[in-house]
Amino acid sequence: MHIGLVIAKLVTMVLGLLIAFQAYRGYRRHHSRSMFYLAVGFGFVSVGAVVEGLLFDVVGLTLANASTIATAVVAIGMCTILYALYGRESRELEG
Repeated sequence: MHIGLVIAKLVTMVLGLLIAFQAYRGYRRHHSRSMFYLAVGFGFVSVGAVVEGLLFDVVGLTLANASTIATAVVAIGMCTILYALYGRESRELEG
């Protein structure tokens, strides 16, 4: 196991989850659906940072399959963040 890589992945995950937590607090405080989707998106991106290693080392998937799943998880997170920025609530505020 590459300890440097594990530490870097865990730091990335913790930072992403802290951002997701702050976005969730913003959602609870202001009842903003955009902040909720932002929190969910960062949650997916954060988990996607470590899921590849878990699937490869713990579950035993091939590196290609683990990478494909991790990339899909990050892509879902990015789509959710994009929806938070351009979704319905954002358009309603403009009009």
